[in-house]
Amino acid sequence: MTPSEICRSKILDHLNSIRIRIEVAASNANRASDSVKLLAVSKFHPAAAVRAALGAGQREFGENRVQEAQEKYPALRDEFPDLCLHLIGPLQTNKARDAVALFNVIETIDRPKLAAALAREMDRIGRRPDVLIQVNTGEEPQKAGILPLEADGFIKICREEYGLPVRGLMCIPPVDEEPAMHFALLADMAARNGLAWLSMGMSADYEEAIRFGATHVRVGTAVFGAR
Repeated sequence: MTPSEICRSKILDHLNSIRIRIEVAASNANRASDSVKLLAVSKFHPAAAVRAALGAGQREFGENRVQEAQEKYPALRDEFPDLCLHLIGPLQTNKARDAVALFNVIETIDRPKLAAALAREMDRIGRRPDVLIQVNTGEEPQKAGILPLEADGFIKICREEYGLPVRGLMCIPPVDEEPAMHFALLADMAARNGLAWLSMGMSADYEEAIRFGATHVRVGTAVFGAR
């Protein structure tokens, strides 16, 4: 086998294993397996690895940085037009134009200035990617995300003042805390605001996130291996 074939085979094995675990976790939570989407997080991995995942049937991907996504994904989208790309890293307002042009979903809306910048760019170019509000459930000062007590008001502003297509919420629990309480908090917040999407859970805890209603799980290392 060539190196590219070996890469594709490994990624296919990883994806199949994760899909089985998602199916089992969903079944244990009395949910349909297709109610959970796997986002393959490709940050710091080359376009060749993404192409291998695409060849293995994966279509939803997450990237942390606009610039890295710009370098990898336009050519891949030409080959695979049904590719769906999520921005899952912090977004600077000066990158709003590029983000609106490139991503299908922007998961990290966390402040009015950014919401306003995205709304302007959506109106300007006529493209409206879905957006999620990132909630800093652990109230960590070094982490992005709106604070839980401010989230309801911010969701309302994003919808009513800026007219953003808000589909759901996203969180990244603190690494040193039990994630279940954070997943439960996010799920309650989404239900209270009539939001259907919950992006939560990563390689180490996505099965737990599914138990609490995750609709999108963000898995990188378990798909692509260590960076």
